[in-house]
Amino acid sequence: MERYLAEPAESLRARPAREHVGRFGCGAILVLLLALLVIPLAWRRVVRTYYTRHIHTPASTPQKPAAIVFGAAVYADGRLSTVLRDRMETAVELYHEGKVAKILVSGDNRFEDYNEPAAMKDYAIWRGVPAEDIQPDYGGQRTYDTCYRAYEIFEIESAILVTQEFHLPRAIFTCRRLGLDAIGVTADLRPYRGSRWYEMRETAATLYALWDIIRLEPPAVMGDPIPLG
Repeated sequence: MERYLAEPAESLRARPAREHVGRFGCGAILVLLLALLVIPLAWRRVVRTYYTRHIHTPASTPQKPAAIVFGAAVYADGRLSTVLRDRMETAVELYHEGKVAKILVSGDNRFEDYNEPAAMKDYAIWRGVPAEDIQPDYGGQRTYDTCYRAYEIFEIESAILVTQEFHLPRAIFTCRRLGLDAIGVTADLRPYRGSRWYEMRETAATLYALWDIIRLEPPAVMGDPIPLG
C-alpha cells in the first residue's frame, strides 16, 4: 500500500523545476506589462519635453506662410465640435493678425455624408477669411497624413500648427521629422470635457507616431501636387 501512496522519486525532483518555471513565467509577464505601461508614458514625456519649446500663444508666435489646422469631430448638422471650433477660431485670429497668409484645413472625408474640411472652410469664411486663402485637405484622416500631405502635396515648408496643447507635441514631432519646419500655437480656449481621455489616447498615439516616422509610408490618400499659394 505504501508504495502506491508514495510519489515517485522523479516527481519529487521535477517539482522544483516546474515551480521555478512558473515563477519565471509570472515574472516575465509582470515585466512585459510594466514595459507596455512605462514605455508609452516615457516616450510621451520625452516628446512633450523636447517639443514644448516650439509651442507659442497666438500673440507670441512669429509669422509663417501658413497655418495648418487639424480636423476633429463635426456634428451631423454641420456644426463644429468645441475642440474644432476653438482650433478654427485660433487660426482665424492668426490670419486677421497677419501671422499667416494661408490656412490649410485638414480633416476626414472618408464618407459621403461626413466632411470635416468643408465644414472648417465654411466656418473660416463665415469668420471673414477669404475663400481663396483657405485650402481644404480632404485626405487628413490622421495627424501623420496631414503632416505628410502638407509637405508633399501642398508643398508647405514652414507652418504654424493649430490644435490643442495635448496634441501639439506629437503634431510638431511628426511634421518636423517629415521635413516641415513647424511650430505650434495652442488652441485651448476653455476646459474640455473628456480631457483625461484625450491624454490617455495621446499617450498611445505618440508611440504610434514613432512607428509612423520609422516606416515613412505614404498615406492612403495622395494625389498630384497642389502648391499652397
